[in-house]
Amino acid sequence: MATLTSEEVQRYKRHLVLRDVGAPGQQKLKGARVLVIGAGGLGSPVVTYLAAAGVGGIGIVDDDRVSIDNLQRQIAHRTEDADRLKVESARDTILRINPLVTVETHAERIDASNAIALISRYDIVADGSDNFATRYLVSDACYLAKRPLVYATLGSFDGYVSTFKPHEKDSSGNPYPTLRCVFPEAPPAGLVANCEEVGVLGPVAGVVGTLQATEVIKEILGLGESLAGRLLIYDALATRFEIVSIEWDPDNPLSGRHPTIVDLSSHRPSQNPACAAE
Repeated sequence: MATLTSEEVQRYKRHLVLRDVGAPGQQKLKGARVLVIGAGGLGSPVVTYLAAAGVGGIGIVDDDRVSIDNLQRQIAHRTEDADRLKVESARDTILRINPLVTVETHAERIDASNAIALISRYDIVADGSDNFATRYLVSDACYLAKRPLVYATLGSFDGYVSTFKPHEKDSSGNPYPTLRCVFPEAPPAGLVANCEEVGVLGPVAGVVGTLQATEVIKEILGLGESLAGRLLIYDALATRFEIVSIEWDPDNPLSGRHPTIVDLSSHRPSQNPACAAE
């Protein structure tokens, strides 16, 4: 287990006095490696809070560049970062917050050719992508690589968070569900409005991304009740949180009794990816 330096003891002392974290928990955080998919509205709060918490290795995957209209919600970037690669801007923000962590940037689009290799290098994945094609790819790849996935997505005034770890079993002895147990297939292209058309209230991304970061840290530390088998729904307009139970579907095409998805060969680049207003 990674030992803490005197500088780290000083930096993380509010964690060290937490009964359920302490030095052993902070050492787990230091030794953990988390891959964050997307450095946008969700990925921004995720990477900043993971860095502040002392997660030792943070990988960021994103091939996009910062644009001015990102800044209304993507708090890892500044006005002067316009036209920079998002992974580079987010890396600089992380290191300003905590120079003691290691950041690995992957300025590329995650796809069927690289997903397994990328995901397998990390302990846990946080998906903040903005299109259905990537979400299903990442979920399938995490299942095949046996890596837990903390999933989040945004609507204009709402958000959804869950944890998928189907390589583990629940109290009844069944596998925990995957994304495909909840939604077996992505909706057809064009059915859901594009994110640029419907918009998103900026702070909603912050709330949902912060919840996502919290669930990542809980998984690393083994704290509290996991969101595995549960879907958290945040309604900003009603200021309401709801929890919906979700179960393993034995007929789902990925982790069911007779799976038809056994690799990533079915994933193809989407010509018009739908977006849940990231």
